[in-house]
Amino acid sequence: MTDLPATGSPAAETVLRIVLADDHAVVREGLRAVVSAQPDMRVVGEAADGEAAWRAAKELAPDVLVMDLSMPVLGGAEATARIRHDCPTVKVLALTVHEERVYITQLLRAGASGYVLKRSASSELVRAVRTVAAGGTYIDPSIAGTLVEGYLDAAGAAEQQPHDTLSERERQVLVRIARGFSNKEIAAELSLSVKTVETYKARVAEKLGLHTRVEIVRYAAQHGLLGDSTSAVSEPATE
Repeated sequence: MTDLPATGSPAAETVLRIVLADDHAVVREGLRAVVSAQPDMRVVGEAADGEAAWRAAKELAPDVLVMDLSMPVLGGAEATARIRHDCPTVKVLALTVHEERVYITQLLRAGASGYVLKRSASSELVRAVRTVAAGGTYIDPSIAGTLVEGYLDAAGAAEQQPHDTLSERERQVLVRIARGFSNKEIAAELSLSVKTVETYKARVAEKLGLHTRVEIVRYAAQHGLLGDSTSAVSEPATE
């Protein structure tokens, strides 16, 4: 970890101070060359592991810390979370080879302000540094679609109702129980054995957390299942 001396010129005050954290020296050398070539940026420190990156953030208070995800001693995500907690003014920019959604969301949830792939052009890194330093969020354009897909999947999961996890048979049994059918009547209606109906009933109870007929009727009514045409049957005989 190093800190370069200030130039003493007025312009130096507007230069972005950058710390580079990567466990490969050759990668840090390349990043240093890219960053140092920018008139508005200066590398003030380097770190070869996650813990060193965390210490550098506390000691040097850079504007941006460029962090690799796969770091020894302390992983990139955990190091990012510590930095954001202990040094809230330091922006963390993730720079990694990982393109999978799980890694992207892991870093963003930890507090990273941006995510750039190592295979991207150096201009992407420069643009990302300036964006996060200004308080924005930067996501590498090549993985933006991955995040959108993840958001849509999460939104769909949030809209899913508990009974959506039921199989068609379980749903049919649920509706008939709510309508007052006995196990024997359900078995006859669906051409099943009474024992099989009891098994489906137990599965429904476990999945939905419903243990009495009253609870089942209330749930079915609240979720509009009593009028479910896919499970419609004639009125049952009195038990």
